[in-house]
Amino acid sequence: MAAGRPAIVPRVNDQLRRRSVGAPAARSVLLTILGEYVLPASGGAWQESLIGALGTLGYKTHAARQALARSVSAGWLATERHGRRSRVHLTPETADMLRSGAARIYSFGEPWEWDGRWLLVVLRVPEERREVRHRMRTRLAWAGFGSLGGGLWISPHVARERELADAGGDEPGAELVSFHGGLGALGDPARVVAEAWDLEAVADAYRAFTARFGRMTPRGPEAVFRAQTLLVHEWRKFPFLDPDLPDGMLPARWPRKRAHDLFHERHAAWQDEARAWFAALDDGGDGAVRPSRGRSGRRAA
Repeated sequence: MAAGRPAIVPRVNDQLRRRSVGAPAARSVLLTILGEYVLPASGGAWQESLIGALGTLGYKTHAARQALARSVSAGWLATERHGRRSRVHLTPETADMLRSGAARIYSFGEPWEWDGRWLLVVLRVPEERREVRHRMRTRLAWAGFGSLGGGLWISPHVARERELADAGGDEPGAELVSFHGGLGALGDPARVVAEAWDLEAVADAYRAFTARFGRMTPRGPEAVFRAQTLLVHEWRKFPFLDPDLPDGMLPARWPRKRAHDLFHERHAAWQDEARAWFAALDDGGDGAVRPSRGRSGRRAA
């Protein structure tokens, strides 16, 4: 099997991708806070601390409380009453999801060796099941597959076949057939890649990431916490946006390495101070929700 990124349990991957790609709603940012600060510590935090952390990121009290309530209802978190206060804990399933997500996020962008084999997947869905077809196409795209049309999807990561093992059972009416193989003498590999993936859009996302965090200079523990959380939150999108093609298939001056190096440099520089700020908040900080700015209910780092 080709060397590459480790596969993630399908249901875990589904949960993470939904909260990683798209607008940074309060519940999505809460997931980042849980993975970055709660999981490495005790696995639990005061409800007021999480509301305060979301507050310093610009989310209003109502949005923060709603994000927590929905996370409890979804089984992400369990609550424990201590008088008038509530302590929330990661459920075992959520802890596993966050560990798997962290493994993918922090290893992403590292060099890997490709043995030249492609994973080809044929998607078959009855014409009348259009909603199933849409969900399956979205699932394949989020797993890094590129579409060649006609229901044919490709990826250089043969190991990702395991991520799709239960897809048919999850989506009644959908059928997947997979093949392993190399590209033959017919066709231009560069054109195949260009048709399957919008690499320019991915490159633009990397450049925007580098521009934003390359000039960010937070001062003070709270600002560092905010910067670190946003850094991780934005970086965690890339394993779902970037198909992680072999180096030989990438355009010249591909910007991922610069973004990758910046992420790890900033993360290492800010990690201790950011975690110390959250720990102090949870150990006895006031848990106050900072006022939001702007009509969006969020403020920048």
